[in-house]
Amino acid sequence: MVQKFQSPVRVYKYPFELVMKAYERRFPKCPQMPIVLDCDVIKIESLENGAKTNTTRRCKLAVDAPYIFKKLIGVDFVYFLQHNYLDMSNRTLSIEAVNESFSSRIEIFERCRYYAHPDNAEWTCFDQTATLDIKNFFGFEHSMEKMGMKQYTQTTLKGKEIIEYFINQLEQEGVTHVDRWVPPLDAAKSPTPEQKQHHDILLDGDFIARNLGQLSPMQESKLLELRKMLDGVDDLERVPSYQTILRFLSARDWHVSQAFAMLCDSLQWRKEHRMDSLLEEYTEPAVVVEHFPGGWHHHDKDGRPIYILRLGHMDVKGLLKSLGMEGLLRLALHICEEGIQKINESAERLDKPVLNWSLLVDLEGLSMRHLWRPGIKALLYIIETVERNYPETMGRVLVVRAPRVFPIAWTIVSAFIDEHTRSKFLFYGPDCEHMKDGLAQYIDEEIVPDFLGGPCKTMIHEGGLVPKTLYKANSLEDHDDDVTIVSPGAGAGAATATASAEASLAPVALAPMKRLSANHQHDHQNLYKSVDLKPGFSHELLIRNEDPKSVLTWDFDVMRNDLHFTLYRVTQELPEKNDDAVSYFDLQDFVEGTNYFREEPTLICRHKESVQGSHVMHHNDSYLMHWFSPSGAQLNLFYEVLSSVNYKGSMTSLQSAFSSNSSAASSVQSR
Repeated sequence: MVQKFQSPVRVYKYPFELVMKAYERRFPKCPQMPIVLDCDVIKIESLENGAKTNTTRRCKLAVDAPYIFKKLIGVDFVYFLQHNYLDMSNRTLSIEAVNESFSSRIEIFERCRYYAHPDNAEWTCFDQTATLDIKNFFGFEHSMEKMGMKQYTQTTLKGKEIIEYFINQLEQEGVTHVDRWVPPLDAAKSPTPEQKQHHDILLDGDFIARNLGQLSPMQESKLLELRKMLDGVDDLERVPSYQTILRFLSARDWHVSQAFAMLCDSLQWRKEHRMDSLLEEYTEPAVVVEHFPGGWHHHDKDGRPIYILRLGHMDVKGLLKSLGMEGLLRLALHICEEGIQKINESAERLDKPVLNWSLLVDLEGLSMRHLWRPGIKALLYIIETVERNYPETMGRVLVVRAPRVFPIAWTIVSAFIDEHTRSKFLFYGPDCEHMKDGLAQYIDEEIVPDFLGGPCKTMIHEGGLVPKTLYKANSLEDHDDDVTIVSPGAGAGAATATASAEASLAPVALAPMKRLSANHQHDHQNLYKSVDLKPGFSHELLIRNEDPKSVLTWDFDVMRNDLHFTLYRVTQELPEKNDDAVSYFDLQDFVEGTNYFREEPTLICRHKESVQGSHVMHHNDSYLMHWFSPSGAQLNLFYEVLSSVNYKGSMTSLQSAFSSNSSAASSVQSR
């Protein structure tokens, strides 16, 4: 197994010659590096009239490992060979170190360089790389790998501290300047080779702290490794910023090869779709200006730009039919590009790292009409698109005024968002006072929007229905039952998707329509049951609930004639039915208000309507779904019970949004 390590450039704000004088004081040992027990010079040579000095040292290092491990391998210390190549004329020091002990089992190679800063001759740069190749080490290969990573991290952190210590020591002794080397007057002048630029990627500690935040030495190493890998990409029009590289690394859990593949795919996608020109070329269509309830609104307490989306006020179907697939795609991506631009502007204004933006989602008015199936299909596709190309751009999602239909919507969406992203969601129920107290942790009180009870007016449109006169011809098929999106846990047809990074719900709600790949499609025939009802007959499904606060969800289509749908709660034990023509209501002593109760009012469902709904089952009773056909009809139905555990943890703050005794209908027709 081979491990590679690489540190970013460190900058010492001292001349090269003074840094070299401090560096020499590290030998033969220094108190800041107790692991180095001793260093002996075994070879030294001076070349070119003293301009170059080559030194070889044999260094004795303590084994920084548990006692039992040292007893097993039989040593308390190991030896390394260090080769230094100092070139005072070109102001460079190259250092190479290799292990002498256990060299047949482990190969450790480290290369370091000190050199004059390419843009400021009075400063000195330092960079460091290392490889660890463990061939065979008594069965302790993994332990050695972990110790190697630990040791590299410790020496990287200590390196700058040691140089600074000895520079301060020199200053106390009155040494604050060292003359540059000049050749002797009688020295023969030899041609000076053209000095090659040593460093074209200056990633120093100050840059990291100012632009990227706190990174560990290993993260810094992987960041620089990925950046240098991009130099080998053909036809790369523009090298991504370090902020972008950092986001892709974080999205792939710091696996460099995976992040490289993901980033290259995204760069190719950006080139094919001219994404670098989108901000200049895009003009919002009139339907977006007049009916889209979203926009930017100040910054949160961490400096993140805030995007507000009043999702409950959005006519998803109207926007999809008015803009069409391509129009929705351009709108979604434009929001993402604006977000990146505003993140960079905020970082520059505050002079501190700002790497993502915040989303405030207002769900007042959310109903089952928002779960229109072509809209859900678009939602899932845009999550996938955004997470592939804009990973880790979402820092926090504040979801406010969540209504009782929210569980089914969240269940569908959360299945496509990974755990790390879900942890960024914060939920608030409809209680404005409680919500404002929660928002105050993240948003200054003076910028809380007026529609949430705050003092700040917004320029965001309130949405509303899009006039059908704005619909594009054939923008979406009227018959939308070719795609069925179901909640997780529905068996073989349940949707699965990978989502490494957080997706933005702003573009999510505006997703382009595109055919899902094979693993996102669902077997409509396997999930949905078709029932033919004769005139005057009923169809009934009995669900025995043993999980209080679980959620019953349903989705059905009505064909040929109208149907009446009602949900009841039954308190007595009912027998199994062997004849579908017999109704439970034909049983003796089956009396409403005594042993069964109407949980949802009867809903008249018209021909060609698609009806979705949900109900929180608070009791350990049976629940009866009842369809009655006055004139004969066809019913195409799917239902599922979602476990109560789905609504614990992050969902506990929503409990006030669900009424335990509510009788309001939760099934809203989707036309």
